[in-house]
Formats: sequence, structure tokens, C-alpha cells
Amino acid sequence: MPKDWEAYEGYVHGLLERHGAPGMSVAVARDGEIVYQHGFGHRDREAGFSNTPTTVHGIGSITKSFTGVAIMQLQERGLLSVNDPVTRYLPEFRVKAGAEIAKKMTIHDFLTHSSGLPPLPSLIFAMADSLREDPTISMFGEKAVEALDTHPPLRTYEELMDFIAKQDFGLLGRPGRYFSYSNDAYGLLGAIIERVSGEPYEQYVMRHIVEPAGMDRSAFKLDRLPEGAELTQLYVKKPDTEEVIAAPGWWESRPMAAAGFLRSNVGDLIRYMEIYRNGGKVGEEQVLTGDSVRQMVTPYMDSGMGGDYGYGLMLTVNYHGFSLVEHGGGIKGVSAYVTSVPEAGITGAALANLGGVPSSQALTAAVNTLLGLPLAGRRFPQRDYRYPEDHLASLTGMYPSGEGLLPPTRIVIGQAGLEAHMHPKVYPVRMIGPYQGIVEMYGPQDEGMPITFLRNDLGDVFAVAMGARMMLKKDLEQS
Repeated sequence: MPKDWEAYEGYVHGLLERHGAPGMSVAVARDGEIVYQHGFGHRDREAGFSNTPTTVHGIGSITKSFTGVAIMQLQERGLLSVNDPVTRYLPEFRVKAGAEIAKKMTIHDFLTHSSGLPPLPSLIFAMADSLREDPTISMFGEKAVEALDTHPPLRTYEELMDFIAKQDFGLLGRPGRYFSYSNDAYGLLGAIIERVSGEPYEQYVMRHIVEPAGMDRSAFKLDRLPEGAELTQLYVKKPDTEEVIAAPGWWESRPMAAAGFLRSNVGDLIRYMEIYRNGGKVGEEQVLTGDSVRQMVTPYMDSGMGGDYGYGLMLTVNYHGFSLVEHGGGIKGVSAYVTSVPEAGITGAALANLGGVPSSQALTAAVNTLLGLPLAGRRFPQRDYRYPEDHLASLTGMYPSGEGLLPPTRIVIGQAGLEAHMHPKVYPVRMIGPYQGIVEMYGPQDEGMPITFLRNDLGDVFAVAMGARMMLKKDLEQS
């Protein structure tokens, strides 16, 4: 093995050890040919089964880019336009802010997470059936279990839309104004795909994207994987001890399938990422036109995560002179990341079987190896920005999110500077510029989570962009 990849494997082993991840699969290709692939650790630690590049993992929100491809295919066929209002295809979609507001939300707004919908608890109830069957959910306390009883499960698109319509929230802003990651919007894009194509969302994606791309180890339903497919065990961390334990039971959601429920392996994902490297072509199959690919990778919105957002894709315009087309995914037992560096002909994927593992960092290190960059080169600036304490005080507050049914994030000033209290943990916030920082969730050796404090026309902080979500500010005294 070349020394570069020996150094890389040592780097990834260290990353997995720090985070307690039982296994990870990584593959990178140049011009469509895999140049490195490796399975780290175990797909089933207790049974002693090694993880391999063919091991099937969850891919979480990487599914959103497949949803984007499906929408573009339907636009190519003249069956819809991304500029159409969502209500043209989902007339029952509404929000309490008013029917006219709902009518102004377009497919483009849903694709770019700029509809104005705030983070909502819909996903919890859309996964309720599988959550109830998950014995590990009790680890998160009685309140987590009791929360499932506060609303019936959401099993259809119609029930999801009715749920959203009854939620008492104000929009974050007019459609197209602010970026805030919305699983609800992508779930409903699945409904549009169904109604326009006449096929169930999952069937459409399999027939028109997965199968033409030759992804023969990918499926929404585990029983649809071919016989003999290596399927990973899922793992979670106990919230009180950080012990990593096996956690059988995959979470499912029919009305949110388009937001994050495809399963795949790194080899299949490399084939899929050819779409963005090769003008929509995978092998001999033209999955999308070049024009549609260009539309998908146009940077429409600042994501607040150190890059921009297109249609189901994260975009970095200048990474050491290269552009990056990427997306991540995380859910129970899943930390996933894919990337394409079109100018260098590089594609890659990394999949881990434990949530909260920086798979993006492992994949970036592989890309750095191919580009001749420092192995541990980071995406986000490492400079420290000295903030006067009175300015820091203007950033403090409660930042509630309806997503996940968790207490609000509290931003306060601690002994060493700004802190983010995210139940049940406290993380330091390192400021890297005016109103910009990094929440050091993983310690100084790993990349943290960008945080941006948003100001109104008077210059006052009114919200925070963190974890790709926008959360409005309340005073610290408020719950």
C-alpha cells in the first residue's frame, strides 16, 4: 500500500477510536474508477463480522439529493417546473400564517430549504411506529417515550400536511429569504413526485435513478436488498455513560422517505456521484441532462455550515481552488457523507454505523490525499477572533427548535468564553469572526459545527443558524 494511504488509515483509525465508532466504509474514485476503498472495524462487533466496502449502511439525508434528481427528471419531461407553487400539486398544503403565504412557496424553495418553515417535530411522529418498537429509545428517558403519545403517528403525506397546518408557528421569513433545513419540505417533495409521476416515491427513485445507475446494493426496504447483502448492525451511545451499544431496529417513515431513508454502500454511492462529475451520465445511462445537473449544483442559499446549498446538495465554491459537491446524512446508527470534486474527477463516500461520527472529516482526508493537500486539512477557518465581552453578551440567549422535542439550546458566557448548552451536554463556542463561531462538539482534534448569529436591520441578534437550522432568539429568562 502506498505510504499516503497508510497514513490515511492511521488517521481514520484515530478518528474512529476517539468517537467509539465500531465501523466505517470509505471509497474514493478518480474518473469513475475506484482508487482506494477500505472497510474499517466491524459491521457487527458482537458477532465479529468485519466491515467491508460492500457493507450496506443507512445514508440518511443523502437521500435528499436523490429527491432532487427525481424532481429534475420530472421537469425534463415537462411534468412540472421548480418554479411552480407547491400547492399546484399539494392543494391541501397550508400553514396557519395564511393560505396566500403557502401559495407563494415553490418547489425551488422546498429544494433549497428556504420555504420559511421553522424546525418542526413532524419527523418524530412520522417515525413513531418504528420508535415505539426500538428498545433503545428508553435510554433517552421517560419524556422521550411519553412524547410519542402527544400525537398520533403520521403515516401518510396527507396526515403530515394536516399536522403542519395545525402547528402554531410563525414563518422564519418570506419564502426564499432564509435557509433552514427542513425534513418536512423534502418529505412533501416525495408527495409531489408521487402525484406527478403516478408511482410511489420509493419505486420511482429505484426505477429511474438507483437501477439505471447500477446501484445493486441499494434499497429503501431492507427486504429488497439482494440475498447475501452484508448489512451493518446499528449502534448508539448511551447518553449517560457514552458507552457504545448495539441497537437493532432501523427507523422508518413513509411520509418522510424522501428526506432520508435510502440504504446503500460506498461502491453504489460512488456510481451515483458520477451524476455530478459526468454531466448526469453514469456508465452508458444518461440519468440527467447536463443542464439539470448545473441547475442542481448552483449555489442558491448560504447554508450557514461553511458553504452554500443547491438542490439537495451542499456546495463549496472554493476548497483550495476546487469546488465540492456534497451532502451528509445522520440518523440512528448512521453517519454518512458523499462528495464530488468535478474539476479533479474525484468522487467519494464514507459510511459509519454510529451517529455523530464526523464521516465528512474522514472523507475530506481521503480527498486531500488525492489532491496532495495536508491530510488533516480542515474546511473551516481555525483562526481565533477576539470578541469583547460586552459583544459576547449580545449573542447569549435561548434558541428553541421544535425539531427533536429537546429543550432549547442555551448560549451563555462561561469561564472560558461562550458556551452552547445542548441537552444534555455543554460545548465551548470558539469565535472565528464577527458573529461567526465553531461549536467544538468533537474536541480540538476534529472539526466542529459552524454557528452564525443573524442580525436584523437594527443590528440586533434575532436568530442563530446552527446545524443548518435557523432558530429564533428568546431571552435567557424564557423557557
